[in-house]
Amino acid sequence: MADRNAIPAATKLRLFSDAAGHCQRPECLALLFPVEMGGDKHIAEMAHVIPHGEKGPRHADRPAENFDVDSSENLLLLCPTCHTKIDKDPDAFPRALLLDWKQNHLAHLALHQGIKAYAERHEARAAVQARMEENGAIWKRFAPSEGSDFEYDPESESARLWTARMRSVILPNHYQIQAIIAANLHHANPGERAIFAEYREHVRGLVERHVCGVAGNAIRFPKEMAGIFS
Repeated sequence: MADRNAIPAATKLRLFSDAAGHCQRPECLALLFPVEMGGDKHIAEMAHVIPHGEKGPRHADRPAENFDVDSSENLLLLCPTCHTKIDKDPDAFPRALLLDWKQNHLAHLALHQGIKAYAERHEARAAVQARMEENGAIWKRFAPSEGSDFEYDPESESARLWTARMRSVILPNHYQIQAIIAANLHHANPGERAIFAEYREHVRGLVERHVCGVAGNAIRFPKEMAGIFS
């Protein structure tokens, strides 16, 4: 068997961003950074929709010509249990079903978390603010010195504690904040939409640093987010 190429960091980043920290099987939606594991280790497995080679689950559904098996479009993030289920019984989990999971994952997750479109701006504001306040409290308690620049010794105990809180609390809160704002963009003015775009890039950088191990691309948290929907 030919050696497989490693999945690129950019693909991993997209997968973790799209999964928002949860198994992409809608009947599961388990946290991929379980709190009981301290929040610093993930259980995510990159599952291929179409496998390598001419054998394996769903191989008969392989599209013709120039199909990149290791592309983000052909991968989804699952917990180990769900990964085993879809590959042990591929007839019950065909390609079309798995792609539907990917396409609708954030909607399934938002429904599961009670995220919705609100009738009034102040309701959306309250939902966002509660999560931002929790993140802010953790930042003040655990973030290393000059933490916003992400220049610290990753092997230190303080850095490990910070990374654990980042993965288990801060990033899940950021994912929920993004979902709340996305569901309530009808309340946002043009300036707030621009701030939201900058905020999403900030979160993307956090995922790169704390999940994918790619340093140096994070931008500072936009201070204007503190007043969104106010």
